[in-house]
Order: sequence, then structure tokens, then C-alpha cells
Amino acid sequence: MKSSASPPDHPGSTSGPGTTPTKPGAVTGWLKRLFRLPWAGAIAAIIVLLAIDLMADSSYLAVSYNSSTGHLVGNLIDIMRAAAPVLMIATGMTLVIATAGIDLSVGSVMAAAGAVSMEFLSNNQNAASASAALSALALALALGTVLGLANGLLVTAVGLQPFISTLVMMLAARGLAKVITGGQNARATSEPFRFIANGYVLGLPVVFLIALVIAASVALVCRRTALGMMIEAVGLNPRAARLAGLRSRGLILTTYVVSGLLAAIAGVFATASVMVVDVSNTGYLMEMDAILAVVIGGTSLAGGKFSLGGAAAGALLIATLDKTVLFLGVPASATPAFKAAVIIALCLLQSQRARSWLASIKASRRSRADQTEAVAA
Repeated sequence: MKSSASPPDHPGSTSGPGTTPTKPGAVTGWLKRLFRLPWAGAIAAIIVLLAIDLMADSSYLAVSYNSSTGHLVGNLIDIMRAAAPVLMIATGMTLVIATAGIDLSVGSVMAAAGAVSMEFLSNNQNAASASAALSALALALALGTVLGLANGLLVTAVGLQPFISTLVMMLAARGLAKVITGGQNARATSEPFRFIANGYVLGLPVVFLIALVIAASVALVCRRTALGMMIEAVGLNPRAARLAGLRSRGLILTTYVVSGLLAAIAGVFATASVMVVDVSNTGYLMEMDAILAVVIGGTSLAGGKFSLGGAAAGALLIATLDKTVLFLGVPASATPAFKAAVIIALCLLQSQRARSWLASIKASRRSRADQTEAVAA
């Protein structure tokens, strides 16, 4: 006859009325799964940077409410605002890189989009009106879309390598910005247009909220439809994707158009914040920040699987790093080296080879510990 006694509890578990048994190592397993996420390294790096800032100033993370303006102010708010343009171009760059391409022209597209919007407003007698601001915004977005379309056609129709075609466009778009403004920095005054980058809603920067909504919308479209899977298929194996019936040219063209459009939005953000476009410096080296954000977010430059959430985390990391560099008073001449050192360290930690090496070291230590315990026994 079977015993009615209940089996002994598992060591480390709890049982009884109103309690739920806890599996040993459940928390550890959850942490391991968390750290396997592509953006886990970026989030960890952000936490480390903020901890360093806190050690330098215990009030660094303080956010206060300005009753006179109704805005939230603080370093975290500044980081949100600075992350918005990087988030835009990183989102577009992620899609392009997922197809095994690259877009080096996003910084110049930012300058061209900012130039056409500032030039339009500076020559418009009703620049202070909302209709003029919307027209300037439409012109900027249209120009970015056209330049992105040109990139896509050079890659798909002409057959140029993405690196070469976008390098050509990088030079052409910057030159176009100078032609639009006559080689001079263009200025304008328009409160509705300025609100895009400097306005607040519910105390938060409008520019960050817009960037977040756009990035979330792109991610939703990619993950709730077959678009994301098709882009990954093209990036992993273009020939197999074509044999499977996918129109790889159309997909690649779409990613470059989206990249150009989002770069134009980033250009509007950059120029609307100061209401001036510097045709030589607006968007300068932003393509590097975008590529770094994408790589830090876990997307491979070889194409295939991509992570838009990781790109967003990478954009926040870039903004946090820039803010930390300024806050710690790192000399301007040493800033690129400091930034590169942090990013290289992060990329090494995310490298599969580095992870395998660390895992082998951990396994060898565990083996030696087991041998020592066996000898002692």
C-alpha cells in the first residue's frame, strides 16, 4: 500500500498554506536570461556610467519641477533630449544593416534636411505661423526621403556596394546643404517649429516623446508583420530569400528610404533646437554614433537578425556617455579616445568569443575546485 505521507520538500523550497514553492536558482536563471538579451550590455553600461556620475555628484540624478515653466529639469531630461536624434538615425540604420548594408550618409542628410527647413522659414514672411512650420517640416522630410530613395536605387538598381553609394551620397548631401543655403549658416525664427525640439508635454521633452513613438511604431510594424522576418531573411541569405519568392530589391530599397526619412527627422530635431543649421557641422559624424548604437544593441554588421530595442538602448548609452564626458570635465581633445575606450570595452564584453573565453575560465576554475574537494574528501 502506498504511503500517504507527502514527499520531503526540496532543499531551499518553502511550502505550506498560502505559499508558493520557490525553485532553487530561479532568480539566478532569470538573471542569466536577462543578460543574454542583446541590449543587456548597453543597459548595464548606462547604469555604470550613471553610478560614476553619482559618485562625482550625489544629486546627479535629481529631477525637479520648474513651477514657472511647468517643465521637468535635470540631467536625465537632458540625456533624453540628446538621445532623440541618435535614436532616429539608429532605428533607420538598424534596418539597413539588417539587410547587410550600411548608410554613411545619415549625418549629411540631417544637414540637408535642416538646411531646406531653415532656408524656407528664413525666406517666409509668415514663418511664425503653424502652417509655415508644417511646410518646412514637410520639405525636410521629403528631401530626406528622396535622398534615401537615391541611396536605395544606387544599391539595388545600379548595383553599387552600399559603402560606396552611401559614401558618395554623404558628400553629395552635404554639398546640397551648402548649395541650399549659399554656403552660409541659415537661421530662422519660428516658435511652432522650435517647439518640435524644445517643447514639453507632461513635463517631458517633446523631441524625446516623438522619437520614442516613431521608434516604437517602426518596431511594432517589423515585429507584428512579416516585414521584420523578410528583412532578416534578405540579410542572412539574399539568394535563398530570392528563391523563396521575396523581392529583396524592394525590401532593401524600403530600408534605405526609411533611413533617409528618419535621418531627416533627426535633422529637424538638431536644427529646431537652436533654429540654425551649420552646413559643415550639423550631423557631423552622426553616422558613427548610429552604427555604434546599432552594434552595441546586438545587431551584427554582417546582416540578419536585428534588435530595434537594442538600438534604442545603444542610443541612450551614446547620449549618456556624451553627457558623462562633459560632466566629468574630460578635455575635448581626449573625449574621442575616452569614448572609444568605453565602447571597445563594451563591445568586447558582448563578443561571443570573449563570452566563450570567460565561460571556459569559469569552467576550469569550477573543475579545479571540484578536484580540490574530491582530494579533501
